[in-house]
Amino acid sequence: MSRPSYPFTVQSRDVWRIALPASVAFITEPLAGLVDITVIGRLGDAGLLGGVVIGALVFDLIFALAYFLRIGTAGLTAQAVGARDPCDGALHAVRAMAVAIVAGALMIVLQVPLLWACTALMAPEPAVASAFAAYFGIRIWVAPVSFLNYALLGWFYGRAAATTGMLLQMVMHGVNIVLSVVFVYGLGWGIEGVAVATVLGALVSCAVGMALWARHFGGLRSLWARIHPGELLDAAALRRMFSLSRDLMIRSIALMGAYAYFAAQGSRMGAVPLAANAILLNFLMIGAFFLDGVAQAAEQLCGKSVGANWRPAFDRAYALSFLWALALAVALALFFVIGGGWLVDFMSTHDAVRAHARQFLWFAAFTMLTSMPGFVYDGILTGVTLNVVMRNGMLVSLVVFLAAAVALRPSFGNAGLWMALHLWFVTRAVFYWWALERKRAGLFSA
Repeated sequence: MSRPSYPFTVQSRDVWRIALPASVAFITEPLAGLVDITVIGRLGDAGLLGGVVIGALVFDLIFALAYFLRIGTAGLTAQAVGARDPCDGALHAVRAMAVAIVAGALMIVLQVPLLWACTALMAPEPAVASAFAAYFGIRIWVAPVSFLNYALLGWFYGRAAATTGMLLQMVMHGVNIVLSVVFVYGLGWGIEGVAVATVLGALVSCAVGMALWARHFGGLRSLWARIHPGELLDAAALRRMFSLSRDLMIRSIALMGAYAYFAAQGSRMGAVPLAANAILLNFLMIGAFFLDGVAQAAEQLCGKSVGANWRPAFDRAYALSFLWALALAVALALFFVIGGGWLVDFMSTHDAVRAHARQFLWFAAFTMLTSMPGFVYDGILTGVTLNVVMRNGMLVSLVVFLAAAVALRPSFGNAGLWMALHLWFVTRAVFYWWALERKRAGLFSA
C-alpha cells in the first residue's frame, strides 16, 4: 500500500545545524573522564587512580551495550517526525524509557556478580581492586538514570533538536566536573567523591531532559493524554524496537571486540608498541567526535526523509553528509600529519614510545579517510532502521579484520596490525554501500 509523501528540502545548513552541536556534545564526554582521572591522579595514590581508570573503562563498556537506546530511538523518532506523527515520536521515547528502567534495575540487582566478573577479568592489584569496588558500588545505582538519558538524547536528536542534546550533555558533564573537584579537594571524599559527582551529573541531566521533554507536549498531563496503552503495547512496534535493539547491541559488541583485539595484539608486541598504539588510537577517537556529528545529522535527515516518503530529500542528505564528512576527514588527516608529532610528544615523555608512535603516525592519520564512510553509513542506516544491514556489515568486516590481522602481523608486525584495521574500515564501508544500494528504492513507496 502506498504512503503519503511530505516533501521537504535538505541543505548544508541543515547538516551543520545538527552536526556542530552534536560534535561539541561528544567532545565533552572524554573531557569529564580526563578531569576525573586528573583529580584523583593529583592525590598521589596509585591505587585510587587505577580504581577510577578501571571503573570508568568498565562502565564505558557496560553502558556501550545500551547505546542502542540512543541511536535506535533517534532513528525511529526521525522517521516519526518525517511521517508527521501527531505524537511526535513520544511512543518510541516511552518504550525506550521502559526498557532503560528495566535494564538499569537489572544491573543494580546483579551488581554483586557483575563486580565479581569485572574484577576477575581485569585482575587488578588489591589496592586498585578496593578502589574500583568503592567506585562501582556507588555508580551502579545510577544505571537506570544513565539509560534514561540515552533514550532522551535519542528523542531530541531524532527531532533534530541537537542544541538541546548538546546542552543536556554539557549539563551532565559540567556538574560532574565541578562536583568532582568540590567533593575530592573540598570534602576529601576521594574516589567516592568522583563516583558521587558522576551520579549527580546524570541525575541533573535526566531531570532537565525530562522537564524539556514534557514541556514540548505542554506538560505531563497533555503528554500522557497522547499515549494510549493499546498503541504503546502494539505488538508490531514492540517487535520492531526489540529487533532493532538486538541488532544494534550485536553491532556494538563486534565493534568493541575489534578494538579490544587490536589493543591485545599491541600488548603482545611489548609495552612500547602498546603505549604507542594507545596514543595513536586516541587520534582516531578525536576524529570520531567530529565525524559522529555528521553521522548524527545523516541519521536524522535520512530517517526523516524515509518517514516523509520523500526520496529527493534522502538523496540530498546522503550526498551532503558524505561531502562534509570527506572535507572533515581530509582536514583531520592533514592536522594529524602536520601536528601529530607535537601531540605524541605532549601525550608521552618516553623516548621509545615517541619514536614508535611517530613511525606509525601516517597509519593513524589515514584512518580519518578510511573510517569516514563507515561513520556516515552508520548514521544513514540507523536513521532508516536497516539494523540487519548494520549488524551483518559489522560482523563480516570483523571476520575480515581478524583474518587480516592473523595473516599480516607475523610478517609486518605493528604495520600489519594497522593495515588490518584499515581493511576493517574499508570492508565495512563497501558492505554498507552494496547493501544500501540494493535496498534504497524499497525504502520509498510510489
